[in-house]
Amino acid sequence: MAKKPIKPTPSKSAPAAKPTPATSGRFTDTAKVKDLLKLMNEYGLSELELTEGAGKILLRRGSVAGASHVVHAAPVAHVAHAPVAAPTPAAAPAADDTAGLVAIKSPMVGTFYTAANPESPAFAKVGQQISDDSVVCIIEAMKVFNEIKAEASGTVVKILVNNGQVVEYGQPLFLIKPA
Repeated sequence: MAKKPIKPTPSKSAPAAKPTPATSGRFTDTAKVKDLLKLMNEYGLSELELTEGAGKILLRRGSVAGASHVVHAAPVAHVAHAPVAAPTPAAAPAADDTAGLVAIKSPMVGTFYTAANPESPAFAKVGQQISDDSVVCIIEAMKVFNEIKAEASGTVVKILVNNGQVVEYGQPLFLIKPA
């Protein structure tokens, strides 16, 4: 008679092995879910859906139900929506500080960069004169670096976001005093 192989059982002192997509097809590893939530936060995503093998996970921020669904090949399980800090835009200056100033706003969601690369000088600095066709920054969206033009002439009064910060569509980036 052939012997059946014996599977070792994890001891209580040894940590359990983390499931992998190749072995489980399920998103039961909380570290994996936390990594996905960090990615959502880092890139300002409101929804993320991932399928690995028979496992599928949908994470949604700000949904109506307030919960995310984890779907497996077998039953559906509901996971409480983990709090994910939304990117915080830079505080806007007081209204009296902005009287007569024009805001250059972000035309897209992405990552704001003041220069083409770390060794290059900034496109725009406080006190610098710019024209409507001057490139003032770069916004990276989906691995594409987009040059953002001022679309107004004047003097840069304030830079409202930090280098490497995630920006939203329509978020003010610069304040300029019109020429």
